[in-house]
Amino acid sequence: MKLHGDLLSPFVRMCMATAIEAGIEQRVQLVSASSKPHEINVALAALSPIGKIPILETNHGHAIYDSRVIMEYICHVAGNKSLLPDEGNQHFHVLTLLALAQGLGDAAVALRYETFARPEGHRWPEYAERVKARINACLDELENKWHEHFKDVTLGTIAVSVVLGYIDLRHAALNWRNARPNLAAFHDTFLKRSSMINTTPKV
Repeated sequence: MKLHGDLLSPFVRMCMATAIEAGIEQRVQLVSASSKPHEINVALAALSPIGKIPILETNHGHAIYDSRVIMEYICHVAGNKSLLPDEGNQHFHVLTLLALAQGLGDAAVALRYETFARPEGHRWPEYAERVKARINACLDELENKWHEHFKDVTLGTIAVSVVLGYIDLRHAALNWRNARPNLAAFHDTFLKRSSMINTTPKV
């Protein structure tokens, strides 16, 4: 299988971390690819009309996207039932936590584009503040309502830790650890896992 993307993307990194946690990292080849908000990547567009990373190209030549679907597919291929349990309540708790982490990641990447990639004269300060508010709302939700789920290694906790790492890398000034001891303790512990160590992006 070929995973098209770059570990600087939190969505690519969470897919590779899932492959490691599922024990099939040797079967997933990371193919360097990037997508910019103002350009079409022809190679990616040939695999997916969305044209964004990550895209997983299966051994049968099929393209799978986006990261949530790729992570679930990796669990399916590995026969792993712990990262995404079958049991109804657990299954949808994990998927909801994953969706929350994905939403946080979307906002963090959007803030990066707005404050770094967009030309300075075209930036929209009010939009940036709205995105920061969304980031903080997601972080508060994780701190206050999800800490009991942090003890398990699931698609949800993988995604949360990866996105927190992205925020540390790109938005350190947000100081997200302030008043969020549960989230900070979880992240500090999860970072010691081989899935996090072996997918640390090179800046």
